[in-house]
Amino acid sequence: MRIVLEKRQSVSRYVRVLVPLASLVFALVFGAVLLLASGVNPFTAYAAMARGAFGDVHAVAETLVKAIPLMLTGLGVSIAFRMLFWNIGAEGQLAMGGFAATGVALYASDVLPPWSVLPVAVLLGMAAGALWAAIPAALRAYLQVNETITTLMMNYIAILLISHVYHGPWRDPEGYGFPGTARFPEVAWLPRLYDRAHMGLFFAVIAAAVLWFVLQRTKWGFELRITGENPKAARYIGINIPRLILVAMLASGALCGLAGVCEVTGVMRRLQQGLTVGYGYTAIIVAWMSQLNPWGVLLVGFLLAALLVGGDQIQMAMGLPAAMGLVLQGALLFPMLGGSLFAEYRLRIVRPHRKTPDRPLESLAREVES
Repeated sequence: MRIVLEKRQSVSRYVRVLVPLASLVFALVFGAVLLLASGVNPFTAYAAMARGAFGDVHAVAETLVKAIPLMLTGLGVSIAFRMLFWNIGAEGQLAMGGFAATGVALYASDVLPPWSVLPVAVLLGMAAGALWAAIPAALRAYLQVNETITTLMMNYIAILLISHVYHGPWRDPEGYGFPGTARFPEVAWLPRLYDRAHMGLFFAVIAAAVLWFVLQRTKWGFELRITGENPKAARYIGINIPRLILVAMLASGALCGLAGVCEVTGVMRRLQQGLTVGYGYTAIIVAWMSQLNPWGVLLVGFLLAALLVGGDQIQMAMGLPAAMGLVLQGALLFPMLGGSLFAEYRLRIVRPHRKTPDRPLESLAREVES
């Protein structure tokens, strides 16, 4: 007897609702056990997390600040994942978007008309993320190079590149030795909604709406889904898969680059350490937990941001070790990821077939004679 994972032929609405709810309950119980083992009242800890993420308008603003890059990068990687292209490079694409936007803000704001500085920064940041994603896409499309390795390795190149520029040639000479560029001029600031929450939220909502429409109502979205579900069928009906990979990765990288633009123009208003803090990697979790649904990405991104902010809060409010917040976040995330897996697959028990024992030739011969 063995247990195998079997993909569901169709996923009912009942399963899509019940599995995430059951996963959430299990995650909370598992997290409570860890808190009890650490001598902490789980109800007090969860209440502190909720206050830290939603306790007042300032807390909600901080949650939105973390949610916006998760939403944009989650939408970006979900495009690639739909056709089973494993884009692990969202972190590097985000970094390159912030790098390009910084170049515009620092060196083109005196040349361009004031009204055009921010739009140009947004467009060039998206283009930088798209071109950074196009390199592993071309390697996969035309040379069959494994994209998991190339996208992952290019993260390190991008992160080291931006680290070099804000420690070196773009470092603020009046920054008292702190690594980082000069503050952007106001014409390159992304407007804020309130506190630190900025207009990047509208970019994420618009991107989700456009992506949902494209995936559900256009030929390109149909080709993307078919290629992900059955590449052989896609080739048979004449879909140009190499071209589709390139286009999908350009769109994926552009959204990740937009996340970087929003970070440097809306939050930091300069390029400095802290741009690449793992949003691109967490985006993979966001995409899978939302089952690649654009509207689900927005919801999961916001909830995951609340978990991150709340996890930081319990460290300060309850005097827990710094690692406890990360441990608790992982304890809550793993069951949720497992639940998203069982929404698409089910466990099936395979029992071995009993073989009929071979009968001696002599007995068979006697039966034939009789």
